[in-house]
Amino acid sequence: MEVIDGPRVEYRDSRSTLGIRERTPFRGMLAERDRLLESLIDWMRDNRVEPDGPFFLRLHTVDMAGDMDIEVGVFATGTGDGMVTEGVVPAGSYVVLRYINHSMRAHRLLFGWEDEQQIDFDVSETDAGAAWAGRLEIYITDPRTEPRKTRWETELAFLTRGQAQEIH
Repeated sequence: MEVIDGPRVEYRDSRSTLGIRERTPFRGMLAERDRLLESLIDWMRDNRVEPDGPFFLRLHTVDMAGDMDIEVGVFATGTGDGMVTEGVVPAGSYVVLRYINHSMRAHRLLFGWEDEQQIDFDVSETDAGAAWAGRLEIYITDPRTEPRKTRWETELAFLTRGQAQEIH
């Protein structure tokens, strides 16, 4: 894994999104992400929608032993149609880590740093699993131009509880 930047805390404004959301088992989730990303890219082309930022995977609910509630989206404004829906990534303080390759290592690094810094993520336990107010894997590298995922620059951005001050 190559760390590009972070981990650190930074404040972000809310951003409009368009995305496709569904439930899928943890096993096979990345294949489902790829399928949804392809569908979203096709939909954007067919509907002449241009992104205002990168594509992302948002984890709304995490249950590694059950179903994950995921959304594959893009920062953009527009009107959905049932398959693609409008959404918002909330404003707030996010723990941010940019890396290339090895997602699991990046997640472990980010969670370890969050624990050391005594920062609380905005997550709550529900019957469906851990419900996150903002947990994103943002693809800085455009998947339309670089098909090799091991070369993608990716940013983890996890919303914190309350107003965490910026930490570098």
